[in-house]
Amino acid sequence: MVNAERKSALILVLTTILAAFGWIFSKEAIQGLPPFGFIGLRFLLASLCLLPLCYKYLLKTELKDVGSAAMVGCLLAGAIMNWIYAISISDTLGEGAFIVSLSMLIVPLVGWVLYKERPQRSFWLSLPVAMIGLGFLSLSGSWQQSSSQFFFIGCATMLAIHFNVNRKYAQKLPVLLLTTIQLFTVGCLVTLLSLLTEDFPEVIAPAIWGWFALSVVLATSLRYVMQTLGQKGAAAGTAALIMILEPVWTVILSILWYGEQLSFGKVVGCGFILLALVLYRTQGRIFKR
Repeated sequence: MVNAERKSALILVLTTILAAFGWIFSKEAIQGLPPFGFIGLRFLLASLCLLPLCYKYLLKTELKDVGSAAMVGCLLAGAIMNWIYAISISDTLGEGAFIVSLSMLIVPLVGWVLYKERPQRSFWLSLPVAMIGLGFLSLSGSWQQSSSQFFFIGCATMLAIHFNVNRKYAQKLPVLLLTTIQLFTVGCLVTLLSLLTEDFPEVIAPAIWGWFALSVVLATSLRYVMQTLGQKGAAAGTAALIMILEPVWTVILSILWYGEQLSFGKVVGCGFILLALVLYRTQGRIFKR
């Protein structure tokens, strides 16, 4: 049992590394592909890669349940569109990753508004810490320099709404099938937006298609399969805590890959946001220890 839990934890750690690499793959791919066109094709192909793993469940599922999953996928599409647009205009991927990770702190607020579910005490402990972190990011001047931060916040907010609605209205489907339907929905909507607003370049370098392939296979399809496997075998608290590593890896990769410079204010701000997430995920037990 212990070995199984350790394997699941290791799978989740690798999942967070793949997710962090997804930021790099996406940033590189949109150097030669239009942002919405890239993300639309990426999610369409990723859903088709996952379909063979769950098509039997799809054939047994009622149409109304598929429609519910697709409607929830529309919320995910809104979050992804904010995310890819922010990446396309941002030079600070690490900072953006920490801002997006705040979605887990926005989830209780959305649940309170939508379903009258009062947030836990740990949320009220974590919220001011997170606000201090955002304050340090603001004092470092990043808000004035780039509007990408507002789109990262928009992504975090949409992810929080998606999390709440997904939990309430899409509980009848197997996780992998639900993921496939939602990825397909995102792909269709964002591809349609791309066709209406963007033009594909006549010539696309082979290297760009290489980054695109890595985004589809590793950062989307394999990542979601590994995340599903890891969450099945790991305790919920352990899984939630491990997933916090994604913005940490993203910062490290952004520094190594792009030479991203983090000012003292940004480092302190990211540190406070990480502390807030740990406090919330551990229900404040870190202080007791």
